[in-house]
Amino acid sequence: MSQELAPAAPPSTQATAVDAAADRQSRIVGLVQRSAALIVLAIALLVGSVMYSQFAEVSNFRNILESRFSLGLIAVGMTFVIISGGIDLSVGSVMAVSAVLTAWSATNYGSVAAVVVPLAVCAVIGLVNGLLIARGRLAPFIVTLATLLGARGLALKITDEGTTKQLVPDDAWVLNLGRADVAGLPVPILFAVAAFLVGFVVLNRTRFGQSVFAVGGSEDAANLMGLPVRRIKVWVYVASAFLAGVAGMLVAARAGTGEVTLGQGIELQAIAAVVIGGTLLTGGSGGLGGTAAGVVLLGVISNLINLSDLPNTYYQGLVSGLFLLVVVVAQTLLARKKRT
Repeated sequence: MSQELAPAAPPSTQATAVDAAADRQSRIVGLVQRSAALIVLAIALLVGSVMYSQFAEVSNFRNILESRFSLGLIAVGMTFVIISGGIDLSVGSVMAVSAVLTAWSATNYGSVAAVVVPLAVCAVIGLVNGLLIARGRLAPFIVTLATLLGARGLALKITDEGTTKQLVPDDAWVLNLGRADVAGLPVPILFAVAAFLVGFVVLNRTRFGQSVFAVGGSEDAANLMGLPVRRIKVWVYVASAFLAGVAGMLVAARAGTGEVTLGQGIELQAIAAVVIGGTLLTGGSGGLGGTAAGVVLLGVISNLINLSDLPNTYYQGLVSGLFLLVVVVAQTLLARKKRT
């Protein structure tokens, strides 16, 4: 007796099954990319709590957040820039200009000017970056590198090449922005949290945010869709410089002075935090949730190194660099897996 064979599945059914499996695999890979920083952060928190009793204290977590609020503010703007397919190397120098202008304005014109002047100047710097990149079609790396040098030169000019120290008067209310607490948290931390929340809503719940993803994914396709690509690029650089200005203003208000050396290297830390958080340097993919985890993770790494009595500067740079390299390699492999 001949054995009956089950009828083969129709080609359309087989194709549907393959597409479903590919879609499922793509979602898993995307979830890993977005959640890796949060997973590593959870592991670091657990290890730190087991190894050091003082690590889990509330005061220690507060110190970690206080030390990273400026990086957090800058990383929010950097996330938008990188998702759009760009890069901003000028944020550290812009932060220094803002701090110097905050102290200078507070001394000469009062606290209102100490807030308005630095933020306005920083927004203009971002506007120049955006126009040169979007309208002039110049490379973001070159434009923001030039701005990095120019903004640092402006800060040196205001301080007579660093010989004049700009101090915020003791009676200026702008100092409260850096030193006051609200609901038990320092105001600068609340600024950083607010920036992340607003940025998250804009990036994920507005047309502008979706347009940023589209521009970073394919500028040509975004143009064909009728999106205002140039305007979007300009705005992300304005936002990046403005947030760097907010960070500089708050640091000056906290320290009571504007230091010309402020912000050196923070642009690289911001890029590291964004990439560690799962945002691809190629643009078109990422999110602020991962960036927040990346910022806190860098702070936790630094804190653990301090608690272990190791030379902080050397080991923090070494560990952060190696970790970033691992993340970039992992992202590349995951991106290839997602495409296949």
